[in-house]
Amino acid sequence: MPLNQADKQQHFSTAVLDWFNQNGRKHLPWQQDPSPYRVWVSEIMLQQTQVATVIPYYERFIRRFTDVSVLAQASQDEVLHYWTGLGYYARARNLHKTAKIIDEQYQGQFPDSVEALGELPGIGRSTAGAIVALAFNKRAVILDGNVKRVLCRYHCIEGWPDQSQTQKQLWQIAEQYTPEKDFRSYTQAMMDLGATVCTRSSPRCSECPLQDSCEAFLSSRCDQFPQRKPRKSLPLKSTRMLILLSPDKSRVLLEKRPPQGIWGGLWSFPELQEEIQVQDYLDQYGFKAAGNTLAMGEILHTFSHFQLNIRPLVKKLRQEPSSIMEKPDWHWYDLQKPQQLGLAAPIKTLLAQVEEQL
Repeated sequence: MPLNQADKQQHFSTAVLDWFNQNGRKHLPWQQDPSPYRVWVSEIMLQQTQVATVIPYYERFIRRFTDVSVLAQASQDEVLHYWTGLGYYARARNLHKTAKIIDEQYQGQFPDSVEALGELPGIGRSTAGAIVALAFNKRAVILDGNVKRVLCRYHCIEGWPDQSQTQKQLWQIAEQYTPEKDFRSYTQAMMDLGATVCTRSSPRCSECPLQDSCEAFLSSRCDQFPQRKPRKSLPLKSTRMLILLSPDKSRVLLEKRPPQGIWGGLWSFPELQEEIQVQDYLDQYGFKAAGNTLAMGEILHTFSHFQLNIRPLVKKLRQEPSSIMEKPDWHWYDLQKPQQLGLAAPIKTLLAQVEEQL
């Protein structure tokens, strides 16, 4: 006999909680002391990033920034340094901004409501719900990528999950299925179910507690949900990066990027527009170079909405950096004694290549 709506809701949450008690993840680093600070840091890192990747970054980050006040008092450069390699660097900048707000305006105490948390930089509705449920054990609804996938399959929901109408429908369902107790366990259970069983590819339906009522499983259409956003080919952009070396090849010039946009606030090599010649750039700032310009191997870096082809050009200078007038957004990076700076992944790669070739 088919379940009515009330029974289906009860069946859903009970099945998920029973599964979690037996199979859920209970030993993740941020679960051991689920303070609002630790949960918040983990939830921000887990946006767009898998658990296995996040764990070592999270552990290093928490060792250095032990609480929200320590994070608030750190420099943005240091925060970005500890984030280097995780990508989506706006997350780190917003993390730092929010730490300052909580430290200064909330006396270091996190608000415990979805509404108040949602007003802070970088905290959306689902992240706020996760913090409230996991850190405060209060009822709150989440709808991260894992939960969307579970619900889309369970109900064979048409449309890609981030489409406004689809998302509205998913929020309504998520609200209905969130129980009136066991908030922390249910929230973690839904994340775990999507991450370990109802996976994007090759879901392990035989291990799923919902298979007896999952519409996609019962109709053999799990591979059709969630539906994908129509794919567009990524445009290709190109840039030249100038790697200026000190005469003894021990230091290289880095330039801080604008606070907004791609790699905002990170350190990179000076970029040359196509119409600017290397010599014109050198003349503009009074650099005196020695020898020819050397071209290193190109790097193709993929962002979410375009690909960037990086063409590195190496030039050795005849002047010591101390004799060159510096701009505020310049830094002479010591290759032998690396400083704690925020560097995008391709820049770290190029720095390593420079060291290898010199």
